[in-house]
Amino acid sequence: MLRQMTTRGTPYLFLLPGLVILGALLSVPLYKVVEYSLYDNVIVERNPTFVGLANYTNLMTDPGYWSAGFNTVVFTVGSVLGHMIVGIGLALLVNADIAPRARTFFRSMLILPWIFTAVVVALNWQLLLNPFGLINYMLQWMGLTSEPLDWLSDPDLAMWSLLLISTWRGYPFIMVSFLSGLQTVPRELYEAAEIDGAGFWHKFWHVTLPQLKPVIFGVALLDLIWTFQLFPLVWLSTGGGPGRATEVLSTLTFRLAFVDFQFSQAATVAVSILIISAAFTLLYLRNEARRL
Repeated sequence: MLRQMTTRGTPYLFLLPGLVILGALLSVPLYKVVEYSLYDNVIVERNPTFVGLANYTNLMTDPGYWSAGFNTVVFTVGSVLGHMIVGIGLALLVNADIAPRARTFFRSMLILPWIFTAVVVALNWQLLLNPFGLINYMLQWMGLTSEPLDWLSDPDLAMWSLLLISTWRGYPFIMVSFLSGLQTVPRELYEAAEIDGAGFWHKFWHVTLPQLKPVIFGVALLDLIWTFQLFPLVWLSTGGGPGRATEVLSTLTFRLAFVDFQFSQAATVAVSILIISAAFTLLYLRNEARRL
């Protein structure tokens, strides 16, 4: 009996050092951020003052926080919708009955944005959206604009430009997820729909979407969690500007901490992001547990 217990426990002993280190790397920073949010002027002050929940009270009355929160909702919802629409459209395209080599080529090309880092994506789109970049040149060549548009520096265009960049960067994961879901849809359902005279859109609405509903809900929640706390792409593309037109909660946290050196306020914003993300995560885990 003892030998059996030892044999079963051996794999966990090998995992124990890694789990301890990983647990420390996750729990200690989390604890420190929560602790910092309860003090005033941490790090920059040798003896910070304990203020309890005062930072959270101030945060709730800060117009800058609510502006960043609104931008976060716009950016998150817009990005997720863009990912879903483009992802399912391209998944249908690469799942179509075309030559195997052409299908492989399109799948390989369309997944490329997923392998690029945020730095590469941001720099390339800055070049494309530059007033003298390719996109403005093409728009003027086609007669759609009479003068170059400063996409990333115009407060009215910056968020739309950021949504375009985010959609291009994020659609491959959604496309791959939907592609795997499409390949599990029984072919007999489409054949039965065709016998009844259904066209492409009828098959899409009455066969494809109902069959993909569990995938759509799960992937949308996962994408929502990732996009809500996305920082590198936003910061590298617009820096939260122009002004605060594209300031989201993640960039607000960075700005408060490393530009304004208000570490307590930054920690408070970070905790609010954690709470909201945790709520979405619990919803996602509940959905996944229901599917199993």
